[in-house]
Amino acid sequence: MTFTTLDPRTALVVVDLQAGILAAPTAPHAADAVLARSLELADAFRARGLPVVLVRVTGAPDGADGVPGRTDAPRGAARPDGWDVLAPELHTAASDVVVTKRNWGAFYGTDLDLQLRRRGVTQVVLTGIATSIGVESTARAAHEHGYHVCLVTDAMADRSAEDHEHSTTRLFPRLGECGTTAELLALLGD
Repeated sequence: MTFTTLDPRTALVVVDLQAGILAAPTAPHAADAVLARSLELADAFRARGLPVVLVRVTGAPDGADGVPGRTDAPRGAARPDGWDVLAPELHTAASDVVVTKRNWGAFYGTDLDLQLRRRGVTQVVLTGIATSIGVESTARAAHEHGYHVCLVTDAMADRSAEDHEHSTTRLFPRLGECGTTAELLALLGD
């Protein structure tokens, strides 16, 4: 698949490109490649006066603000200082919106929807790590909120190639349009 069109007010939403997540192994794309492609897109959006949203995930040291509920997966361990700091390469512009989340998706419990609507945004372009967790949860919520969704599949990665492929081939086509960084840049006119 490829992207067909961009709305006049489209925002780039970059999910969880922060120290602790970028330091972990990723597939099928290396974290530094995901960061580089996301930066290329962010620069193109900024050059056109389009919103760039940088999403980071964090939590209280004692986990008290974590999502409750029983799961089969073990709860996360304590994170080292600086784990949740956005990649300095993102060189946050004054116009960028920074959203801090405390769960997988960037909509629940944050002001992301409010920030997008105040800017007249009708479409979101998603990049980030991890494809099947933060990106997928944010894509699902964006779709449910009525945004047109574009998923830049070579500007995202996961802990395994299988998880990434499952999201990009099975779920994402039901939530929006999928394509590459080059295809999106072409659509932007780069």
